[in-house]
Amino acid sequence: MHKTVANQKNKERFILQAEIKKPRLACYKCMNPKSTCICKYISPLHTKTRFIILMHPKEYKKEKNGTGHMTKLQLENSEIIVGVDFTNNKRVNDILNNENNSSFLLYPGKDNFNLSVKDSSEVNSFMGNNPQLFILDGTWPCARKMLKLSKNLQTLKRVSFDNTIQSKFIIKQQPESLCLSTIESVYTVLNLLKKGDVEHCETQDFLIPFEKMIAHQLDYMLNPNHKNYHSKASNEFVPKNMYKKTTERNTIFEQRR
Repeated sequence: MHKTVANQKNKERFILQAEIKKPRLACYKCMNPKSTCICKYISPLHTKTRFIILMHPKEYKKEKNGTGHMTKLQLENSEIIVGVDFTNNKRVNDILNNENNSSFLLYPGKDNFNLSVKDSSEVNSFMGNNPQLFILDGTWPCARKMLKLSKNLQTLKRVSFDNTIQSKFIIKQQPESLCLSTIESVYTVLNLLKKGDVEHCETQDFLIPFEKMIAHQLDYMLNPNHKNYHSKASNEFVPKNMYKKTTERNTIFEQRR
């Protein structure tokens, strides 16, 4: 009798542990849990510019909350290449060695081409017929390391812009005022390329998946009935005036001095 009761308790304990350890079902397209899948908000744009997202391995591992993967989903003419040193990366070098391409790096620099201050004729002439725009997706320290190691990226002409908006990525502490996530940076670049008559796509819905992802995260953090509830979250998700010196994210914009 006692053995039967013990076996039953062990069985119940095993079932309970299995339920606790049961992984959440994930969407293999947007990488989010199925309960917060954003695929129905994805509306891929067709662009003349090809966006090559060079993603640091650390960013790749946390891609369900990162925006690099989301940016890829929103752009038909784009791809992700994961790595740190791209000097001998075959795919990157194939793009760079294609004589029909004009390759650029979206990154601040002393002699960069600032899209925000150039007129449409200058932008159109500079970008050429088949622009390929490389984007470093990782934290600022990681992005700097990627560029330092990747000798083939160091010689590229750099493109940047003056940012005047605040990031909507309020669930993460910003490194500096006016810093943007990868998807917000690409959104800004697309609008500037439209002004330069390089692009003709409609961008008004480009950030919707990003906004929905933020809304899902906030709902979980502010919902007392959810396991991710954060009692102090309502006080933390406000415009921030103090910024970390080290960052969990990177952004690309022209830094004013």
